[in-house]
Amino acid sequence: MRVNKLTDSRVERISSFTPASPSHTSHFHVNVTHLLGSFEMAKFCAESISDDQREMHAVHRDRQCLKMLFIGMCIGMICSLILWSQMGNERKKQSPHSFMLQHFAKHHNSSSPVKMSSEESPTSSFYSEFGISSERYSSLQQTLYWAGPDRSITNVSMSTSPAHSTFTIQNLKDSYQIGEELYVMIHARDFKNNIKPYGGDFFQAKLFSSKKASVFGEVVDLLNGSYSVRILLPWVGQAQVAVRLIHSSEAVQVLKHHRDTDSDRVSFFGYFEGPGPNGIKLKETVLCNMKSDKNGLERLKNGNCCCEYKDSRTGVEWRCQKPKSLPCSARVYHSFAEYINHVTAEEAMFLNPSNKGINGQKSTIMILPSNGSTSIDVREKCRPGLHSPVPSGFYLNDVWTSFVCKTRQFTTQTTTQCLKDKHIYMMGDSTVRQWFEFLLNAVPTLKRMDLHVLYQAGPLIAVDVGNNIDLHWRAHGIPLRCRKTELTNLHYTSNEIDDLTGGPHTVVVFHLGIHFTSFPFDFFTHRVLGVRRAVLDLLQRAPATTVIIKTVNTGFKDVFTSDWYSLQLDRILRWAFQDVGVYILDVWQMTSCHYNQENIHPGPVIIKNEIDILLSFICPE
Repeated sequence: MRVNKLTDSRVERISSFTPASPSHTSHFHVNVTHLLGSFEMAKFCAESISDDQREMHAVHRDRQCLKMLFIGMCIGMICSLILWSQMGNERKKQSPHSFMLQHFAKHHNSSSPVKMSSEESPTSSFYSEFGISSERYSSLQQTLYWAGPDRSITNVSMSTSPAHSTFTIQNLKDSYQIGEELYVMIHARDFKNNIKPYGGDFFQAKLFSSKKASVFGEVVDLLNGSYSVRILLPWVGQAQVAVRLIHSSEAVQVLKHHRDTDSDRVSFFGYFEGPGPNGIKLKETVLCNMKSDKNGLERLKNGNCCCEYKDSRTGVEWRCQKPKSLPCSARVYHSFAEYINHVTAEEAMFLNPSNKGINGQKSTIMILPSNGSTSIDVREKCRPGLHSPVPSGFYLNDVWTSFVCKTRQFTTQTTTQCLKDKHIYMMGDSTVRQWFEFLLNAVPTLKRMDLHVLYQAGPLIAVDVGNNIDLHWRAHGIPLRCRKTELTNLHYTSNEIDDLTGGPHTVVVFHLGIHFTSFPFDFFTHRVLGVRRAVLDLLQRAPATTVIIKTVNTGFKDVFTSDWYSLQLDRILRWAFQDVGVYILDVWQMTSCHYNQENIHPGPVIIKNEIDILLSFICPE
């Protein structure tokens, strides 16, 4: 058996290898010494044995040398693996260039959403209890997908600039006919006027005119820094295009980060009352929130830290810090505590340029009648299950014409007739309270009903998931039935619907939206699916019941309740009820394209149009 000698040149090549960093030098020398020693032992086996002994020890020599070579190779491989591991650990220890570099590293994505398998998404099986398949859950992931930066963002100058971004009208003509579509291209640029190579910006577009007319434009992200906009031309006359940058792609990543990591940015007070020593009444106030590992209360892990309250029907849990002197059973009510801002100064720089108009063609669009027609007729009768298109309608002279179905305007007399013998259950937040107050003002006879009649038989029962709403309404002399409930307890809507008998005279109106932007989407989705199941059960036992869902409206642009959060919640809501026989009252477009300054509580003219659609759903003829 022949054993090749280790030549000096090979030794030199091994010895001259330079480690990746000085910190590995000592380890490397030891590794090479062991490796060379093994080869030298093999060399000794080949040269030091005399010719007379070769034959006698041939078998023994072959086995020993092979053994030595094998050991040397193994040691070399092990040492190389150790060296590689140490080099990797050193790379992991290197700090990122900036917070935003670390922030965006996990958001590098391709031009298309990543499909999730059922194994990758344990929540998909979690939703199976609601009859949601893994394929259906996967469709939700696609619905919620939002593109983001495909590179590390190290400076705010790399984010989208509203001052440098522009829009152009494609193939602009001298005139158009009513019902035609206009196409617009948005070109995003950063603060150094460089063209953005990736998508993820949150733009909104509309067509408007001085006739108090406006319509929502559909924006499509092309994932390359450009965005296409489709706008219907629904009225005769002149019009112009307007485009706003609501949030840059980089700002959306900041919003995502805080939504997923600090649910305690909205907190609540829990009030406890009970008897104390010597007949003195004790009162204590503590922090409360939904039970979650991300809402701040998880820091109280020292023993029996908290009081927990679980809804027996839905399993939703509410948690409060444990009072010092009173038992958990002494909890009386809760209220909003405060907003806690975790946004850093660097993050704030990405969020600040929000809701800004961008420059573009200010050309006047001339819209002419089509075949003598000056309006777009909507003949579809309002019924449950109708799709809400884009656009879902338009304003003209401050009157909203719906493209969903044929709606009409209501007077005090027709409103009274529509509500006669109806039992309307309204559940939601303060935007639903606006509907309640509008109806009370529109139908004066409602105010003259005493509390007993209102509580027992209606016609209108209002439940607001906001704070101190009973005080707000009673201050206006309005009798009402109002239950105290946690702001985050969407299960309340579910339980309330479960308790309804339903029928042809029952109308259920609910809104699930803005107050849940502080929590992860999975929490909101789970709660929405609970309401969906309750609605399905209601319609099964009383198919003639009218169920109306109010979508989210625009208003806020901050890290607490941004429109981007609201849009995602709205998508979840539509996804959950797409196959359920309910009415969808789309107020998102109605509030985003109106000329009034956006407000979480829309102005009276918008509320009037929303109520007209609501009543058209209740009384389609």
